[in-house]
Amino acid sequence: MENLKEHLRELEESHIHMEVRIDHGKLAEILADDFFEIGSSGYMSNKEECLNHGVVLTEMELFNFEIFPLATDVVLTTYYIVDKTRKRNTLRSSIWKFIDERWQLYFHQGTITPLELSEILVK
Repeated sequence: MENLKEHLRELEESHIHMEVRIDHGKLAEILADDFFEIGSSGYMSNKEECLNHGVVLTEMELFNFEIFPLATDVVLTTYYIVDKTRKRNTLRSSIWKFIDERWQLYFHQGTITPLELSEILVK
């Protein structure tokens, strides 16, 4: 289970880094074909929209990463993001599915939070 948590954290962290966000090939590999998200803006988008219109390019750092297995091939992840570029914090959740012999991002949601990092850090 620990290896799965480490692997999914690496995938989540790669998904938020600008090198991946600007590389449509790498982003397409992470996102499942039927991916959709509810962004922190409140708008919904799918894989095609993310690839054609791009995703927000900001410097972000991830904290308090947790996984919650929902089935043998489906995992919910939750975490907190400090968005250094937009100077705001968000709570995030993702659903990862094991598709075609690899973990792919199926669903993602970000919610802006007034909570500061010091208030939510797991000790």
